[in-house]
Amino acid sequence: MTPANRVAVTHATVIRLALPMTLANMSTPLLGFTDAAVIGRLGDPALLGAIAAAAVVFDFIFWGFGFLRLGTAGLTAQAVGAGDVGAERATLLRALLLAAGLGLLVILLQAPIAAVAFAALDATPAVTAAARSYYDIRVWAAPFTLVNYAVLGAVIGRGRTDVGLVLQVLINLSNIALNVSLVAGFGLGVRGSAIGTLVAEGVGAAVGVAVLARLHGRFRVDWAGLRDRAALGRMLGVNRDIMIRSASLVFAFAFFTAQGARGGDVVLAANAVLMNLFLISAYFLDGFATAAEQMCGQSVGARDGAGFRRAVAITSLWCVLFSAGVTLLAFAGGGAFIDVVSTSPAVRAAARAFLPFAALTPLCGAMAFEFDGVFVGATWTRDMRNLMLAALAVYLALFVALRPFGNAGLWVALLGFLLARGALQAWRFRALERATFPRATAAG
Repeated sequence: MTPANRVAVTHATVIRLALPMTLANMSTPLLGFTDAAVIGRLGDPALLGAIAAAAVVFDFIFWGFGFLRLGTAGLTAQAVGAGDVGAERATLLRALLLAAGLGLLVILLQAPIAAVAFAALDATPAVTAAARSYYDIRVWAAPFTLVNYAVLGAVIGRGRTDVGLVLQVLINLSNIALNVSLVAGFGLGVRGSAIGTLVAEGVGAAVGVAVLARLHGRFRVDWAGLRDRAALGRMLGVNRDIMIRSASLVFAFAFFTAQGARGGDVVLAANAVLMNLFLISAYFLDGFATAAEQMCGQSVGARDGAGFRRAVAITSLWCVLFSAGVTLLAFAGGGAFIDVVSTSPAVRAAARAFLPFAALTPLCGAMAFEFDGVFVGATWTRDMRNLMLAALAVYLALFVALRPFGNAGLWVALLGFLLARGALQAWRFRALERATFPRATAAG
């Protein structure tokens, strides 16, 4: 079979796709910093605590909907690779309708969600009251936020990560400008911050949909195709698998934090400082994973086995090289990084003691990021889900076995989890590749 839309798989393509998403990821922490700085200048610790508490609530609400980006990216990339414009449009419209519907469901369920979330936080009455004021406004942004997830997935699937960067920066800069204006200028406090986020998400969704309409040309909806049961079932299955995988990943890191807390405040703080090393590297590794999503997805759609294998090889090379560089930098400059992040002598000493483990996290996690991108692009999401659960079992088993070693054992268990994820996906990769490209594999 001749590939329908062969992908240009080069090192330059990887950088072109990865760099914009890396920059987009790095713009998000700036928003959190600005929120904290603007609210912090009001001089009321309860308000700053409220912003932090409300952020946790919305992270909890929205993390499970990350499948809207990943699933849409994989399915869109395959449609683009196959040259199937109708399938590409149907994928986009299904994703937008699903995003809007889920967002409206969040609004309808806002009262019970708030009751459970704020009870779980168990903050002081002052913090809870201010956080609830923020929540009651920002929750109305849910449809816009989820539509933005779907839009970002669609532009990534098309290989337009430059557009994704522009949209993310537009949302974040609008949010920053509105928050500064409404909080500092109009004195609206946390309500102003919530209104700013609501408006920014709405602007982002409107611009994103307009951009996609322009990229697609006029939307001509094939309602019969949109309701196709097989396509709908595939989309829901992909999204379900990614949601379970994401829930498992969140649990793994929440478990790490919870077990670190049992070691006392100093150990908890030291672990938090060190995890920043991994999170910083994750911004870049996620960019390379995005490149793998797009190139592998289009190669699958185009039935281009050679292009698929080359995409995996090149993005893997970049992931490993970058993670190795970050690991070396962490060993060389990790002490200085710790001193910048924390001023506590006890926390600094504890963080230095466990620095070698944290420095290895980018290298140990490189192939997990890489194969996540490959599996999402190829929509091998059932296997990705199952392998994540298997890696989680390895993680918990290692933790139990290494528990006598305290926090060092916890770090080793985390490294084992990262390695297990990459190793299990690498092991499964060959069989999935042969099943996806049987003729190319048989030809040798």
